[in-house]
Amino acid sequence: MTEGSTAPVTSSSFSDAFLARLDGIVGSVEREDKLRDWNSGYHPENLAAGVAVSPRSVDELRGLLALCNAERVPVVTHGGLTGLVGGTASAPGDLILSTRRLASGIEIDPIGRVAVADAGVTLEALQQAAANHGLSPGIDLPSRGSATLGGMTATNAGGIEAFRYGTMRDRLLGCEFVCADGTLVSDLARVLKNNTGYGLTDLMAGSEGTLGIVTRVAIRLEPLRPVAATALFAFATIDAALAVAQNLRDRFGDHLRAVEILWRNYAQTIAGAHGQSLPDIGDGAFLLLAETEETADGDSQGRFIAHLETLYEQGLITNVIVAQNSSQRDFFWLIREDADALYRMWPDVKSFDVSVPLANLGAYARTIEPKLKQLADPLGLYIFGHLADGNLHVMVGAQDDLPRQAIEAIVYSGLVEIGGAISAEHGIGLEKREALVSFGDPARRQVMATIKSALDPNNILNPGKIFMPASP
Repeated sequence: MTEGSTAPVTSSSFSDAFLARLDGIVGSVEREDKLRDWNSGYHPENLAAGVAVSPRSVDELRGLLALCNAERVPVVTHGGLTGLVGGTASAPGDLILSTRRLASGIEIDPIGRVAVADAGVTLEALQQAAANHGLSPGIDLPSRGSATLGGMTATNAGGIEAFRYGTMRDRLLGCEFVCADGTLVSDLARVLKNNTGYGLTDLMAGSEGTLGIVTRVAIRLEPLRPVAATALFAFATIDAALAVAQNLRDRFGDHLRAVEILWRNYAQTIAGAHGQSLPDIGDGAFLLLAETEETADGDSQGRFIAHLETLYEQGLITNVIVAQNSSQRDFFWLIREDADALYRMWPDVKSFDVSVPLANLGAYARTIEPKLKQLADPLGLYIFGHLADGNLHVMVGAQDDLPRQAIEAIVYSGLVEIGGAISAEHGIGLEKREALVSFGDPARRQVMATIKSALDPNNILNPGKIFMPASP
């Protein structure tokens, strides 16, 4: 389902008295008629609850959570709705809590290189605010214009720069959040060294709205450097692409901004969706998109091109195009980032994102590809990802309904045993709950369940996500 498409909005099951109490706390309650105009995101059930609130302050948020906890009303928090695993899906009887109005504040400390921002602030807004001080949040996503900082924290978002600066959990210095009963917890430190007990901020990162509602975050900032060079390579094998990726990391260090891999058919499909063709770059089955940033002494593009000439002489590369202008660079990034085009082609496309240790990446891909292609005919198989950290996105589309479990059995099998993960950056949500049971460690799940029970004893915060529902 593509972002913004029509989704079912059901009638609220709440009493008029409860809705009146909500209205008294938050000022307005959005009902079915108004919700039909909301962006429904990527999951068809995101707005199915039929009633939503958008608190304008932390105090309003605290009040409505205290009410919902007392009345045992489930709360499903919505940020930018860019998640792909059903983490924001709702149902009749749930209350949607949108953080869109918690977006008034961004404070930049250029000396300490820290930003403190509200949960509803988008990544793009933070990037722009930080750029005014020559800084960057050190994290970037294709959905930067809609992804919110609270949602990114809740899902521990990764993205393009994770291989050098880490995921959202690594970017956070602290956060403020509200517990299920309305208690406000401030763990909003602005310093790197904070050894004052349990890492509550780390706990919120990746909790998917099941432990608390994030209201503000403190994020580390990095120097913002201009792009020096953007190059598109073609390779016959993944191993050859990996060798060059590692070479570029060794040579350019943290001035290497991106190292992305695209299976050729994925890149061709995205280019075709925009009425364009790939540049003449040979017939290699794997494309590598690499981008470097300027250094303080300048002429970084010249040094990058000189290094490419050395790699060519060594036989490590044969086909490469360096973007000659901003339009060509934009096209290179378009064929990487516009995975939404696949949703328009395959309405029931199934998306997976996994982390694979780099040493196992080539063997893993060679194992899953032929098995996936045998599942259905015709089948669209598209793979791309963040090569430097081993994060692959696998998207499968078929004309007939293809059971998700059949794909999971191929994509997830053996991952944990080699040190990988069945979810790299999208979380568990609804869609990966069964996989977490099948492929995860039961003791780890039990510890997670214990934490959930302690912080949310009435199970009102995003119930049914991450954990399988209890048997009746």
